[in-house]
Amino acid sequence: MSTPPPEPDEPYGQAPPPPSYGQTPPPSYGQTPPGAPYQHAGPPQPGAYATGPLMTDSDQRMWATLAHLSPILFGFLGPLVIYLLMKDKGHFVRNQSLEALNFQITLTIVMIVSVILWLIIIGIVITIVAGVAALVLMIMAAIAANRGEEYRYPLTLRLVN
Repeated sequence: MSTPPPEPDEPYGQAPPPPSYGQTPPPSYGQTPPGAPYQHAGPPQPGAYATGPLMTDSDQRMWATLAHLSPILFGFLGPLVIYLLMKDKGHFVRNQSLEALNFQITLTIVMIVSVILWLIIIGIVITIVAGVAALVLMIMAAIAANRGEEYRYPLTLRLVN
């Protein structure tokens, strides 16, 4: 045999009595209980707006390495996209993607001038030397970024800050 359900403490359809004077009602959903200290979240952290929290050091090193190597396939667009998407996620990735972007802009200017100088034979030499030097410098920068060291390209115009 089953036992009958227990009788309710209050009859159905009636609300519990209001608290008497001096008592505080229980807190509603989402409210802090009375007497609890107010906890302010503080100012927002850098990079915590629409882009999410800061990245870990290893993630920053990876993205900085990609910023230095991406121009091999994408030209200056690789560092530009990484800079625009990751600049608020950490100081190291912002600094290194900006450095790679400035180097690629400088290299683009050098290549345009050297193509114009192809009319004279010196333009062909400048194109070859600049291309080999750029490849070597990008590899050196990627290795340094992967180690977590900040790399500065030599002879680079700092056009983007």
